Amino acid sequence: MVDIKLIRENPQIYKDAAKVKNFDVDIDELLKLDDQIKQSRQRLQDISTEKNAFSKSLPKLNPDEKQKLLARLSALKDEESAINEKVKVLQPQFDRLMNLVPQPPASEVPFGKDDTENVEIRKWGTIRQFDFEPKDHIQLGIELDIIDVERGVKLAGTRNYFLKGDAAMLHWAVLRFALDHMIAKGYKPMYVPLLMRDEAMRGTGYFPGSEEQTYQMERDGLNLAGTAEVPLTAYYMGEILDISQLPAKFVGLSSCFRREAGAAGKDTYGLYRIHQFDKVEQVIICQNDDELSKRFHQEILGNSEAVLQALEIPYRVVNVCTGDLGRGQVQKFDIESWMPSRNGYGETHSASRFHEFQARRMNLRYKDPKTKKNVVCHTLNNTVIASPRILIPILELYQNADGSVTVPKVLRPYMGKDAIKKAHSASEPRM
Repeated sequence: MVDIKLIRENPQIYKDAAKVKNFDVDIDELLKLDDQIKQSRQRLQDISTEKNAFSKSLPKLNPDEKQKLLARLSALKDEESAINEKVKVLQPQFDRLMNLVPQPPASEVPFGKDDTENVEIRKWGTIRQFDFEPKDHIQLGIELDIIDVERGVKLAGTRNYFLKGDAAMLHWAVLRFALDHMIAKGYKPMYVPLLMRDEAMRGTGYFPGSEEQTYQMERDGLNLAGTAEVPLTAYYMGEILDISQLPAKFVGLSSCFRREAGAAGKDTYGLYRIHQFDKVEQVIICQNDDELSKRFHQEILGNSEAVLQALEIPYRVVNVCTGDLGRGQVQKFDIESWMPSRNGYGETHSASRFHEFQARRMNLRYKDPKTKKNVVCHTLNNTVIASPRILIPILELYQNADGSVTVPKVLRPYMGKDAIKKAHSASEPRM
């Protein structure tokens, strides 16, 4: 959430932010409501002051004066009640609009209408040139008997799957490698709850806006988290931290659930866009300092690049344009890994910084030791690795002409083998 004081001071900045980020919010109506609520609260304060003064003078008055004063007090109470009712109506309207106001993008963010206008910053790695006809990850998975989409769909509907044998082992290996990598860098490992109350979803900026993408447990008033970003960022929600607790650096491994509503026909083949996956997520909560946030943004981006470099997966980093930014993001870098079956780069990581946006919604603050004032924190997050999407480039880039797949060197200690080959077993029953 944006500070209303900043909107009052320069509403045009937020009108421009809504325009370039493609969000619809009426800033003028917001300020109108804000003014009405301010005036109403000021009047309530005046009434309270007047009532207190009358109460003190009442015992000293004669009967006629008391009657007049009591009549005045009755009128003030009626006015107070009417104003309170008015505020009850205005406040939800104000809150709704405030939750829609986007965070203005940083000056370093390129202008653009959508993801086609994101700006490439750099590339890493050499794209493999095959001397045989390569297979895609689903072909490899079926022939090696390690991926079963057909039975996943039969049991759970579209965009579901089974990882079997070595694919399951590879999945767990890449997640554990990424987790170990982050722990070695000093990030605190966290096992997180996956069912979140609406407050946590609103606090991290997923509500309003992502309700259609969220699996909601209406009976229990809970939501399945689409990323560990939600519980990790909301961990200190509503608290005032000591500055010695900052920066808080967390890494969480969790399952993630996304409905992918409205994505029919888009990236529906294979393991790219699915309903359930696992992800290692990094989150930083830090002091309210723009330059510090920028440094941590580069740090979390570098952490993810180091994982891809260790896996020897070619990738590129893009500076996400205004039209592809989320409501709360000040700036976002995407990492896109090379996927032979797509003959291009596919997004595998998103590194975002939010400034106060999430922390203000969550009322997450720290005590400034110099001013003794409570200050709103800054928050950042980034994917370390998400699987099975990352299995797409691993399987496709490491495949061999004989149909086997070489295991990346850094994953061999976790896999206990250097190659995935077709297992010789009795044939399974036909579907």
